[in-house]
Amino acid sequence: KAARVSYGNESKGEEADKKLIHYLMNNKHETPFEHITFTFHVKCPMYIARQWFRHRIGSFNEISGRYTEMEESYYHPRSMRKNTEKNKQSSGKGDWCEDEFLNMCDTYDDAILSAHAAYNKLLEFGLCREQARGVLPMAIYTEFYWSVNARSLFNFIELRTAKGAQWEIQQYGIAIFDLVKDIAPWTFEAFRMCTLQTSFGGESI
Repeated sequence: KAARVSYGNESKGEEADKKLIHYLMNNKHETPFEHITFTFHVKCPMYIARQWFRHRIGSFNEISGRYTEMEESYYHPRSMRKNTEKNKQSSGKGDWCEDEFLNMCDTYDDAILSAHAAYNKLLEFGLCREQARGVLPMAIYTEFYWSVNARSLFNFIELRTAKGAQWEIQQYGIAIFDLVKDIAPWTFEAFRMCTLQTSFGGESI
């Protein structure tokens, strides 16, 4: 309807509408997709949220560490990766021995436990939440509501499921695509066929 209003028309039947959606997607006539909107309730590590918030065409409301005490809920990686030499923004599989891997896990967990203990102690002293939260690590989970139109969501999914994206945010990108593809099936099938090429590991979604 948003596309056809240019000619004063509405639907011309399912087959014609599907064909139009693919035409719009193929030819980058994307403003009609801005009329499809979604709202997500997201829980993710703080450092993933900071990547997420770079997608500025959308609305965010996040839990506040000023107004509420932060829960002891942290992200623990399932694997430890190494920085790649060619790309400072990416990482690769680490070839650690078992002792190295366990030492890194222990160091990671000890830092988190120590930080949250310091946070609780500062609150017990009577320090305000807005200052006490300064000692909390980036691995802490945050929550937010995200409202976004389909056009901007295409951009998020395309960038965040790409092979070079951080593994953790890839998982969110893939999960979001799985959520929306059946809500607006014609639109996201066209997006998958015309635009979306890869997901984590370079495999097609």
